[in-house]
Amino acid sequence: MFHKILIANRGEIACRIMVTARRMGIATVAIYSQADRRAPHVAMADEAICIGPPPAAQSYLDMARILDACRESGAQAVHPGYGFLSERAAFAHGCAEAGIVFIGPNPRAIEAMGDKLASKRLAAQAGVTTVPGHIGVVESASAASRIAAEIGFPVMIKASAGGGGKGMRIARSAGEVAEGFERSRSEALSSFGDDRILIEKYIESPRHIEIQVLGDKHGNIVHLGERECSIQRRNQKVVEEAPSPLLDEATREAMGAQAVALARAVGYDSAGTVEFVASQDRSFFFLEMNTRLQVEHPVTELVTGIDLVEQMICVAAGEPLDITQDRIRRRGWAVESRIYAEDPARDFVPSTGRLATYREPPAGRSGECVVRVDAGVVEGSEVSVFYDPMIAKLVTYGPDRASAVTAQAEALDRFVIDGIRHNIPFLAALMAHPRWQEGRLSTGFIAEEFPSGFAPIAPRDAMARRFAAVAVAIDWALDRRRAGIVGATRPHPSYAGERAVLLGAERIDVEVGDDEGVLVGFGGGHDAIRVASRWRPGERVWSGTIDGVPSVFAARAILNGYDLAHGGCGSRARVLTRRQADLAALMLPRAETGETKVLLCPMPGLVKAIHVVEGQAVKAGDPLCLVEAMKMENVLRAERDGTVKSVEASVGQSLPVDAPILRFA
Repeated sequence: MFHKILIANRGEIACRIMVTARRMGIATVAIYSQADRRAPHVAMADEAICIGPPPAAQSYLDMARILDACRESGAQAVHPGYGFLSERAAFAHGCAEAGIVFIGPNPRAIEAMGDKLASKRLAAQAGVTTVPGHIGVVESASAASRIAAEIGFPVMIKASAGGGGKGMRIARSAGEVAEGFERSRSEALSSFGDDRILIEKYIESPRHIEIQVLGDKHGNIVHLGERECSIQRRNQKVVEEAPSPLLDEATREAMGAQAVALARAVGYDSAGTVEFVASQDRSFFFLEMNTRLQVEHPVTELVTGIDLVEQMICVAAGEPLDITQDRIRRRGWAVESRIYAEDPARDFVPSTGRLATYREPPAGRSGECVVRVDAGVVEGSEVSVFYDPMIAKLVTYGPDRASAVTAQAEALDRFVIDGIRHNIPFLAALMAHPRWQEGRLSTGFIAEEFPSGFAPIAPRDAMARRFAAVAVAIDWALDRRRAGIVGATRPHPSYAGERAVLLGAERIDVEVGDDEGVLVGFGGGHDAIRVASRWRPGERVWSGTIDGVPSVFAARAILNGYDLAHGGCGSRARVLTRRQADLAALMLPRAETGETKVLLCPMPGLVKAIHVVEGQAVKAGDPLCLVEAMKMENVLRAERDGTVKSVEASVGQSLPVDAPILRFA
């Protein structure tokens, strides 16, 4: 067994690998760019080596510098994590030539499966069902248009190398093919250094299901069951779960057998994932194989009890697998949400900045449920424009799907992040969505259920009354503190009585009593709600009971009130006397200001192209410019007809969020 390994990665996956290595008694070496010098993975490792400036091409993708760091530190092996160099056969070859063990599959398997064209041919030869498509590199936009027409729309245009949703576009008509081809090729070159493109049939309402495989250097290969990864946005996974609510046991075994057959055909000898696209009728087709550890590996670990990082390390050290297919047992259900630095209300554009507040939900076991957080940040960490926007992974486990989803929803309400925009409100809303709870999924779920994007959901009806009751309980606690400041021995006796709760623009009149907690009564024949809590002013999470049922609300203090969030709903809450509420209704609303005739940069990014010039007339939907942020290219389009008055930015310029790009007449 190794005594020291180097982790050729950053962020949460570097920390995740270190946890297992430390448990195995293996010393770890971190590498970091100048932008990551204060990152948690640097502090967590036994040693740390700076390998270059912030851009990934000059640091985390610099194979020569990383191999130098291995030699400098005396590391016997290197774990690449996911992304960066994890699927670069050249890096695996370089490790072997330097006498350093690559903790991953052999280079031949990476080469065979890393090329989507070659992998489809090999899969077909191994008896694996494949998606209909063009087996070959598409050389030009015109060729792409011709091939797409032959296959039949819709088609998937995607990079032959890489993954993670980069270099992928769906074209539903001939008019979308050329632009999709160019965008996919550009993203592929930027992300993977390989601009080869393939085209295949896009299956409508598909589900993304993948099989985890494990192989060793002695010819043993097993599969650990499936993960469902259908909740995606722009081909990027957002929520994953194990097992899949779609599969029955016969389909599961058939998919597992095909995954093992493909792994055996390429001599696979590490952890890997065979990805399938499945129809709602459970028919399935091979998509690709990821020759690395997956972001979503924790859900498999929780339902099988198998540490995949430990297995990878042991296999790399030459040990045979200590598990056989008949001994693998899958129990319960696990759900993983990816916490991203992005703004859901602005079409999920990336967000950067410092984490002014970062509080994770309590991890560990509670009854039959488990909460796990894999993160690579702490309070005060900087979310950089140079790398992927994922902050953390929140994983919950329960004996069944409903309990795992409920645990996930509660943990999301306990997750507190300030300083940047993030997708927790969206994830909480998704957990409460009936279609998600029923398991009726597809890769188009987000686009179908949130066609106009995501906006915070205002509480209504019974949920609004729960929000009002919690707002009163918070106000009651604040009143009790104020009473203590002036030397009172108990809460001010005048608090009980009539109150008005303002939830955004909605007013709810209540009657408040304080016998055994806070009793909040409502008119209109609605039952009163009893609230009890030990919440103290200043705490960012309110937890207590509502009519005896444990409940959790995120609670952030604002001027004259609190922002409350629970179950995917959110609202600004203020508790007033009814007279104060009457007077507040007479106040004139503040006029909204803003430059509606300016195209602002929606995220920090690099201007890759500007498609218009001064004086040009544009129609709604016309492309205006191309901005790259965190390796993803975003086309900004005209929202309405107009004329370009001036161009404020230039190609190659790095812009902060809300920087002007164009002005309209």
